[in-house]
Amino acid sequence: MESIRKRPKGDFIAEANMEQLYALTKHWNSDLHFFKDDLNFLHKLLDSYFIWIDKDENYKVASKMKNELLKLRERCEDLLEKTDKHRQQIGKMILEKIKDSRVFRLEHEHLEDEIASFVKAFRLNRLELFKVTEYIKDTDRLPETY
Repeated sequence: MESIRKRPKGDFIAEANMEQLYALTKHWNSDLHFFKDDLNFLHKLLDSYFIWIDKDENYKVASKMKNELLKLRERCEDLLEKTDKHRQQIGKMILEKIKDSRVFRLEHEHLEDEIASFVKAFRLNRLELFKVTEYIKDTDRLPETY
């Protein structure tokens, strides 16, 4: 799988202090909120095409895309929740001066991998959605009346 990590260097998670991990987690949270908004926009865009669909085949394709968007939205919500909890845990560790563990760092890395996987799926889905809407627009033309 292609790595989509935005680290200054490959061993950043192992070497970063808690403040740096906290800042990184805040960036993840911000990115996920952007993706959530974008998913809402894409959902509305696809909904707007449903009123023009006349062909059964196009309706099935659009319905499948809508289901994929819903799955991505659920996945995004799950990641937002995990990221919030993780950031709170880091904040608590900073405030209480708790030493982190290798397990914590592995959890952080796993969360980052989940986010990278989501971003990859999001991008592929977005590209597919644009192809589908273009296809529907080109093949499901309404008769022109004057």
